[in-house]
Amino acid sequence: MPFVDTTGLKVVERLPGWKGRYFHSASMTFAHYEFVAGSSIHEHFHPEEEVYEVIEGELEVTIEGRSQIVKSGVVAIVPPNSRHSVRAVTDGRLIVVDHPCRPDFG
Repeated sequence: MPFVDTTGLKVVERLPGWKGRYFHSASMTFAHYEFVAGSSIHEHFHPEEEVYEVIEGELEVTIEGRSQIVKSGVVAIVPPNSRHSVRAVTDGRLIVVDHPCRPDFG
């Protein structure tokens, strides 16, 4: 699977306002999301490292109690087992990468 056409992947609304397309490499999980202003991802944690890269729009990402606005050009890196939450400030799009794979996604 050296090439993936993400436009052909099934769209899943995991949480209200978060529509994603998911795929896996041998060691990572990728999620291409479209998000809606005001939607959120509750505080949670998991053993995988997670990287948020916003393509369009703005998110407020909180990691272990520290919040920052993440937009194009700013990446949020969530260490393994760190409590984190996300709030969409605007509508937008982002890519989330988890390492290692999260087989429960997609």
